[in-house]
Amino acid sequence: MKVKNTNGTATRSCKCGTWIEHWRNFSGQLATICRAKGCSRKDIVGAHVKKCNSSDNYEYIVPFCNFHNKQSDCIELNDRTVLTPANKNFTCK
Repeated sequence: MKVKNTNGTATRSCKCGTWIEHWRNFSGQLATICRAKGCSRKDIVGAHVKKCNSSDNYEYIVPFCNFHNKQSDCIELNDRTVLTPANKNFTCK
């Protein structure tokens, strides 16, 4: 699956503390490295993304390194990466 970073999300907050903690809390997975295919960097953050080439217009959180979090093109995710909804009304109320 390919996703694209969403701009203008740096000031958003979450009751989980950080967006990477939000992803860990609701994905059921543990992130230690970037989930961009072929990347093994460990400086991860919870990145706000949307699916590429999809009618699904929701925002999701995925673990990206700082480099991939700044990219503007579509990025291929590692297999079995869970997209966690960024909408706090569905997750951390």
